[in-house]
Amino acid sequence: MKGYLLSFLLIFMGSFLFTVNLVTAKGISDGIILPEGEKIEATNSLLSSTLEKQAEDGPSLHVGGAVRYNLMLQNYESDITANDGQFTFDTWRLNVVYDNPGGIGLNFEYRFYPTFNTHFIKQGWLEYQFSEYTEVQLGVTQVPFGNLMYNSNSWWFSLPYYVGLEDDFDMGIKMTHRNERYQLDLAYFYQHEPQGPPNLAARYSYDVLPDGNATLQERNQFNVRGAYFTENGEFGVSLQYGQLYNSVLDQFDHRYAAALHGDFTFGNFGIKPQVLYYNMDAVNDQGDDISTVFMGAYAGTYQVATEAWIATLGLSYSMDVSWGPITNVTFYNDISYMEKLVGEDNSLLADGTDLQLGSNFEHSIQNITGFLVSAGPVFTYFDIAQGYNQPWLTDDFGVGAGAGHGDLGGEAEYNIRFNINIGFYF
Repeated sequence: MKGYLLSFLLIFMGSFLFTVNLVTAKGISDGIILPEGEKIEATNSLLSSTLEKQAEDGPSLHVGGAVRYNLMLQNYESDITANDGQFTFDTWRLNVVYDNPGGIGLNFEYRFYPTFNTHFIKQGWLEYQFSEYTEVQLGVTQVPFGNLMYNSNSWWFSLPYYVGLEDDFDMGIKMTHRNERYQLDLAYFYQHEPQGPPNLAARYSYDVLPDGNATLQERNQFNVRGAYFTENGEFGVSLQYGQLYNSVLDQFDHRYAAALHGDFTFGNFGIKPQVLYYNMDAVNDQGDDISTVFMGAYAGTYQVATEAWIATLGLSYSMDVSWGPITNVTFYNDISYMEKLVGEDNSLLADGTDLQLGSNFEHSIQNITGFLVSAGPVFTYFDIAQGYNQPWLTDDFGVGAGAGHGDLGGEAEYNIRFNINIGFYF
């Protein structure tokens, strides 16, 4: 184990030096495009100013993209082996942004994930600017729920992402009205975003999908989000209501979620608190109530509890530096806690398993400690990810968001993964 840790630490330091020396501090040129979808808010702000300036002169089409690499060493339930360390081609993507002085625009992003053998549309909407304060987007657009664009600072997002409640994209229409005091979002989504190959779960954000003994899918979702701006940030509330459609029974049931959220900056310090509750009335193909549903993304599915509270807190410290090409280092810690409210006594799961439990499903915890290094077009996340019943941080992928390891006869552990993600954006 010590040998693998030493090797990883050496690669960790090498990746940091690679980031330092790869690029020069040229800032944002007209050719760099970072459409919405990455956690580089300052860069996106500069990009928006550039695009607005160019749009004043006439219609314009901008094409860009990104290439990302991922280095990891995982220490899960089993002992560390040579296969627990990997250096992968994480993803590459293409972006197209069209701007028109008449107020009509297009924002499109397509992603390729070689590791998961899949590719799909991440976002793709037509937009119309009714006024300086009001815009409408039609197509695959971000669901206005919770802290936007993200409820996290790290490459890993927070636990709400893994149950479809952070950075979710669906097919529908959204209106945003924003002024100096507040922002109001109203949206309707008919269904989830389009799938890619090789299966229905080939998508960017998590959705309820048909699998196992529950042929369910999301339909007719309404969102209302309001945020009030203060001198140091914003606080707001989000409401979501939708349906779950069982195509075998031709039956619609209800699901809903609500969140209180804030995003504040005090000098160099940032804080993102959020608490949310969600509930899904779900039945299997025989019409029986179930305590889990299948949700999927990146070409894989797992079971998620139908009712839970999730509390999250993101803390960050941003430090501008002048270390060769490096212009900023942001340190952060994102913690999430998920308390499930189903599973007591007789509990029927979406895969047909029938559990007899004395209490609700085991809780889930995720904590990410790390820092982001910004150097020109290169952004590198250095993360230590810890998880307890976290579906991605386990040898038994997918276990944890529904019934925990202990509920299924195993033992839940605090697993850990060292992760470096290097992204080049153009």
